[in-house]
Amino acid sequence: MVADFVYKFKKYLMEDGKSPKTIESYVGDIYGFAVYLQNMEVSFHGELKRFYITSFRNYLIENQYETATINKKINSLRAFNGFLMKNNLINEIVVDLRKDRMKVAFGSEKQVEVFSEKQVERMLFYIQNQDKVSCRDKMIILLLMYTGIRVSELCNIKIKNIDFLTGQLKVFGKGGKIREVPLKQEVVEAIKKYLVERAKDKFSDLKYLILGQRGVLKRDAINTLLEKYTKELELGIKIKPHTFRHLDFSCHIPLNSFL
Repeated sequence: MVADFVYKFKKYLMEDGKSPKTIESYVGDIYGFAVYLQNMEVSFHGELKRFYITSFRNYLIENQYETATINKKINSLRAFNGFLMKNNLINEIVVDLRKDRMKVAFGSEKQVEVFSEKQVERMLFYIQNQDKVSCRDKMIILLLMYTGIRVSELCNIKIKNIDFLTGQLKVFGKGGKIREVPLKQEVVEAIKKYLVERAKDKFSDLKYLILGQRGVLKRDAINTLLEKYTKELELGIKIKPHTFRHLDFSCHIPLNSFL
């Protein structure tokens, strides 16, 4: 049932003339909201309730999502609210941008570096070069880019945390909180390719996914390799785990993976 609403919402955005990137962002956000409702055992039939919004917002805050990310999701929910009203499924606006959007501290916008589309494109092309980027490093960059996980969460990924059948990654966050993160197919393929290489490593018996010369790769080593690619790519911006989180690619997944 929820999948049907997501599909119709995508069609609604396309007919409204929204750009492909905007459609991908909105649909991804509503997919994430739908997953949240499912986890809360809510059977959604088109009735968007006010407490769904406030509860979801509190969930995002508790899980330390960036302010910009939360506000983007609120904007997407407002668009979804409009779609439901246009289709006579609800008759009121339950998403209040003035109340639901988080206030950004003065000047803080300038403190956050974000990648441009061209920088992301250049990075994606660059990591395809097997002569310059190892299977492991390519996988690391794709995981950071498309899941939005923290570097500490990245280092703590165990092979058993990856469900290749469903394309889901189990992430253990701050305070021991567990969440399921969907993986794009190209990320899954990068992991599989790395696992073939990893099997030849002297530390291959370790339960953690990412290995280095001394065993499990630590966060300092992740930062070091990202600094290396910062110099090689010359993007004009530092490649850092935190910068990847502002891309919010964690929800940018194909619609058919949910249908």
